[in-house]
Amino acid sequence: MIAIKHIKKRYGNLEVLKGIDLTVKEKEIVTIVGPSGAGKSTLLHIMGTLDRPDEGEIWYDSVNVATMSTRQLSFFRNRNIGFVFQFHHLLPEFTAVENVCIPAWINGDGKKEAEKKAKELLGLLGLGERLHNKPNQLSGGEQQRVSVARALINSPQVVLADEPSGNLDSHTKNELHQLFFTLREKLGQTFVIVTHDLELAAMADRQITLRDGKIANNL
Repeated sequence: MIAIKHIKKRYGNLEVLKGIDLTVKEKEIVTIVGPSGAGKSTLLHIMGTLDRPDEGEIWYDSVNVATMSTRQLSFFRNRNIGFVFQFHHLLPEFTAVENVCIPAWINGDGKKEAEKKAKELLGLLGLGERLHNKPNQLSGGEQQRVSVARALINSPQVVLADEPSGNLDSHTKNELHQLFFTLREKLGQTFVIVTHDLELAAMADRQITLRDGKIANNL
């Protein structure tokens, strides 16, 4: 479904990615691990079209997004890629339902349609009774589940997660990790997850190790 071909990225004199080749299959859960500075987040941002490579191609099915304009990328990203970050980035003035609806509203969905799907997703994630709570009324784990629902609202091809459990306690972290596999089972969702958590990395279908801007292992 996703094919990364010979991706290179440099910031000034620092070569962060040195020719990455990687494929991700539909419904696969892939983790990317490695020491700090290995290029994990840079690779994830390039996969998510948040940053552009200096060289290489990024294919989503038959579409090479590396050739798209900024406007085309924005449209493609909102429809096809969901994001979950270490910090949830929820808007404090909006309720859980409203935060989840934002990508759907950007996509042009009607208010009633977007809210219906948002409520279904929040219910699936165990937040059916927290729909109208604002972020400061939710625990850290609940806030992160809202951000997961927001990532799923447009039924993306892939969800890209950057240290999604890095800010959670061990119990809540384990619940979030299990949630990814539940969503794969129930929704057929594909995940690519950058993590330092070795337990999560070991649970994945495939574990990719980055070291010094190159893939050291793809197991």
